[in-house]
Amino acid sequence: MPATTDPLPTDIETLRAIIAAQAAELAAERRCREASEAELAAAKAGLVAKALEVEKLKVQLARLRRMQFGRSSEKIDREIDQLELALEDLEAAAAAEGMPADPAQPRASSPESRAQAGRRKLPEHLPRTEIVHAPHDACPSCGGALRQVGEDVREVLDYIPARFTVIRHIRPALSCRCCEGMVQAPMPSLPIERGLPSAGLLAHVLIAKYCDHLPLYRQSAIYAREGVDLERSLLADWVGKAAALMAPLAEAIGRHVLAGSVLHADDTPVPVLDPGRGTTKTGRLWVYLRDERPHAGQDPPAVLYRYTPDRKGEHPQRELAGFRGHLHADGYAGFDALYEAAGGHPAVVAEVACMAHVRRKFFDEHTETGSPLAADALKRIGRLFDIERPLTGQPAEDRRRIRQAEARPVLDELAAFLDTALARIPGKGDLAKAIRYARSRWTALTRYVDDGRLEISNNAAERAIRPLAIGRRNWMFAGSDAGGERAAAIYTIVESAKLNSLDPQAYLRHVLGCIADHPINRIADLLPWNITIPDQG
Repeated sequence: MPATTDPLPTDIETLRAIIAAQAAELAAERRCREASEAELAAAKAGLVAKALEVEKLKVQLARLRRMQFGRSSEKIDREIDQLELALEDLEAAAAAEGMPADPAQPRASSPESRAQAGRRKLPEHLPRTEIVHAPHDACPSCGGALRQVGEDVREVLDYIPARFTVIRHIRPALSCRCCEGMVQAPMPSLPIERGLPSAGLLAHVLIAKYCDHLPLYRQSAIYAREGVDLERSLLADWVGKAAALMAPLAEAIGRHVLAGSVLHADDTPVPVLDPGRGTTKTGRLWVYLRDERPHAGQDPPAVLYRYTPDRKGEHPQRELAGFRGHLHADGYAGFDALYEAAGGHPAVVAEVACMAHVRRKFFDEHTETGSPLAADALKRIGRLFDIERPLTGQPAEDRRRIRQAEARPVLDELAAFLDTALARIPGKGDLAKAIRYARSRWTALTRYVDDGRLEISNNAAERAIRPLAIGRRNWMFAGSDAGGERAAAIYTIVESAKLNSLDPQAYLRHVLGCIADHPINRIADLLPWNITIPDQG
């Protein structure tokens, strides 16, 4: 059917007015559209800028974390903290504006699609509370009876804050009607005799301090908000008594560690109060790690921490006096006496140097100067680490065989490259120092190729040091040498539990609940790899 149109006026002035009005309307629409496009472009540019800033901060964080253990310093730690806070703020702002956390991920077009895109599967072991949101009893349209044909389920993650509770141990006193004798059940054992805390509270205080890095004065303030006054001095008294109670367990873990044939060792400074001078001094926390999982060993992993008031070589030498085997360590001269032959007998400890330390020196040189020789060395060392990644968890003999076939030629080429490069560069430069550092330790650096139980680096020890470095930024210093020794003992127990895939708080709760009455000659029953923790639910 043909469309009908209103007849146009015949007056020329009226037609001109209509045309002028339409032109003005079109111009207004065009300006509005251009303004909207400009706003959209500006918004997109802002999101892209934030995404780029997020990625830049992530790159800076990755660089600082690589440097953190190569050139460990409080300045780097503080810079990492500042970048973490800046990254949190940017990501929170991006989330508020609907930008995906991953800039490479497309932005969802609706709130529903954004919720689905960001939804993750919640752990199956968590308890579930079901809330049924039933509609009307009758059809809102016609009033008819309703029947269920399906359901929609959405899971959200909730958190119920921890709370204090009081356990009342009631022991009825009974008397015999015949002989008038008295009968009463014995009082259950407590970790601190006649003390206030249960094993659960004591475990929580220890984990908060040594695993979550909350100093006791902060814990005291948190508990005060719950209406429970636990002074810092009282918490400190509990920590000291718990450490003394578990000292035999820490020593048993240490004996297991030092009985291994392959160890990783490292140390880190820790400020300690020096009351005589009214300031702090620098103590050391040492780590000795036994972990056979990378070469499919059967013995359980464990880690031993020791505190010493200084960094004299006599401390690791005394600790490792009975050790026989291979020691992964850095170039600290205090270990050298362990590698020396004595009394006409060959050395009983073989040094295994760390290729990651070598790599860091070339990385620093390349970062600072852009040296192509340093870049070439990094690529060659990177090939060695690429060979290692698939070997984690493989039997020792398989690792040795593959290393002989694949890593040995790369190492030979790297040695030739370093020798040639050293002849071409100034002898006093940092690059020359990096090359000499590697070549002077070449036997120890390449020892891993001939023994599948060994590692290319000492990164395992540095990972064991990390909880101490994180904690040091929170509690700032140890109160005394005795406090350092206490910290070392508790770190030994907590970190060994974590290495054996135990929840450290559940482990400490169980140990503290029974160790007071446990026979000392059966302390091995409480080791993390021997214990069975009952379900606390």
